[in-house]
Amino acid sequence: MKIICKIYRSERQQGAYLFTCLDQGLDAVPVSLKTKLQPLVEAMTLVLQPGRSLANADIDKVLSSLDETGFYLQMPPAHSESNSKQASRKDSSPLAASHDY
Repeated sequence: MKIICKIYRSERQQGAYLFTCLDQGLDAVPVSLKTKLQPLVEAMTLVLQPGRSLANADIDKVLSSLDETGFYLQMPPAHSESNSKQASRKDSSPLAASHDY
């Protein structure tokens, strides 16, 4: 399955991205969800298909949600998870001694 999707970035909820099917746009997204995320800014349009890699989401879950509901909400990682990832990057990065991330 291949889906062309439009991705919106939430200006209210930092790190939240809303994936929508290109042909449905925001019409498939419940009003209550749009209200919580708005304003939404168009970030990009992508062709999604199995095997493609996404930075912060499982492609199979995204495709399944887009197929079933017409949208997928990607939330930012939990704060504590984010902090532990940053700490491990600092420890393993050859630049960690000279840069504060």
